[in-house]
Amino acid sequence: MLQSLSIRDIVLIEALDLEFGSGLTVLTGETGAGKSILLDSLGLALGNRADSGLVRQGTEKAQVTASFASPAKGSKLAATLAENDIEIEPGEPLIIKRSVKADGGSRAFINDQPCSATLLRSVGGQLIEIHGQHDDRGLINPKGHRALLDAFADVEESAVRDAFDVWQSAKIALEQAKQDQEAAEQDRDYLEHSVEELAKFAPQPGEEQELALERATMMKGEKLTGDLEAIRAAFDGSNGGLASLRSAARRLDMIAEDHALLKEALESLDRAIIDATEAEDKLNAAADALSFDPQRLDDMETRLFDLRGLARKHRVEPDKLSDLLNDLQKRLAAISDGGKSLEELEASLLRAKQSYLAEAESLRAKRAKAAKALDKAVANELAPLKLDAARFETLLEELSEEHWNKSGMDRIEFLISTNPGAPLAPLGKIASGGELSRFILALKVALAEEFGAKSIIFDEIDRGVGGAVASAIGDRLSRLSKGAQLLVVTHSPQVASKGDAHMLINKSRSGTVSRTDVRALDDEGRRQEIARMLSGTDVTDEARAQADRLLEGG
Repeated sequence: MLQSLSIRDIVLIEALDLEFGSGLTVLTGETGAGKSILLDSLGLALGNRADSGLVRQGTEKAQVTASFASPAKGSKLAATLAENDIEIEPGEPLIIKRSVKADGGSRAFINDQPCSATLLRSVGGQLIEIHGQHDDRGLINPKGHRALLDAFADVEESAVRDAFDVWQSAKIALEQAKQDQEAAEQDRDYLEHSVEELAKFAPQPGEEQELALERATMMKGEKLTGDLEAIRAAFDGSNGGLASLRSAARRLDMIAEDHALLKEALESLDRAIIDATEAEDKLNAAADALSFDPQRLDDMETRLFDLRGLARKHRVEPDKLSDLLNDLQKRLAAISDGGKSLEELEASLLRAKQSYLAEAESLRAKRAKAAKALDKAVANELAPLKLDAARFETLLEELSEEHWNKSGMDRIEFLISTNPGAPLAPLGKIASGGELSRFILALKVALAEEFGAKSIIFDEIDRGVGGAVASAIGDRLSRLSKGAQLLVVTHSPQVASKGDAHMLINKSRSGTVSRTDVRALDDEGRRQEIARMLSGTDVTDEARAQADRLLEGG
């Protein structure tokens, strides 16, 4: 609900502070008094284009501040503000401030936080609806008709939305499976060859490291074995070696019988033979330990090189070849099992579509029932508004399958005909602004419960009508205001008399300077203003008496 409006330096308004209450507030004044300036000021706060022409002559900038009741917790407006990091304490008002400079620059704030014009328009559209002679976009736009009908029917789209999501997920899964199957079929030859090659080779995790280590060990052993053979040859050589030592010992034993030094030499030689024999035994043992099969080394090197070659071919690490084999086997198996998998996915898709159809058709039935009730409710409002020959109908048209969506299978649009025999047409096709405004009023009264959280402005909805029709408009505005805040700019005394509050818009002149101001009227002020509206400039006693009758009836 709009609580207050503060205007500074906009066109003819120097400074104006207004407070608004709930119910029906009427704004009246002579033609040219500046009612449009008031609406333009409010429009600026709601996100309309910032026109430098609004800046009062001789000033640098214009500014308007609008205060609204705190948005309800969990409301769409609260969600919009939260999404844009605008915090409002519970119970605190929502304050919008907009300024425009004479050079055209503008700034906007919501609760002192800078915001874009786009966000301001989004927030403004959720706070106030403005309906004038040519500004009924809210109800003219068919995009909003479905939501209005659903609200009137008191139905939720959640079940349809959930079923649609499941259906679309199933559709995506099937399409992806088909693409995978097609790609796999194209790769069948490659997969079969690769699986056969890898399965035959049977790579094992960690095999490369084991082979490389064993190969290095064998190659090192091969070098040591060669060195040992040369050493062992020294023991067996004709110019030395263990055999020569033993031969020398035998000959020395024969001649050393009574010679002390020779006996000592023989003892030393015997010890040398013993040590050399032990060394030879250990060399032989070492040679046996380092012995290897050259064929084994060759086979090992061949497998190691083949293992690394396969890894390069498939662009993986050697240790990942066994994982690759498993993956390729699965892909190959999927080709063979693909038909079965596709059948299962197709069955799931069919079930999901049938579930969506059931929910969407149930929603359609509820909408159809609500559409008839809405048509009847609007029809009941048309005759008193001098629209006797008019017809209203809610179009409920089934969409083609490619246009089914989370909201169901229906296209919903409000259609009207203003003349007997004339075909039904969209709301926006009506030529007469007065007729359009009255249709909007009739529709809003029928949908009254759906607008309780909004402020609604009607700008001269009564233009071109009077008497009983104006009185009927006033009655309906009064009824509508029981559940919403209404601000109505009017030239009709019948409408003005229905107001819960009355504001007079007046233009005054001081020298060459014109100013517009607005003031709230008390009971006597209302009586005088309605009398003026009835009789013109010269207010007569008869006009005052008629004003009294209207006010008493209001």
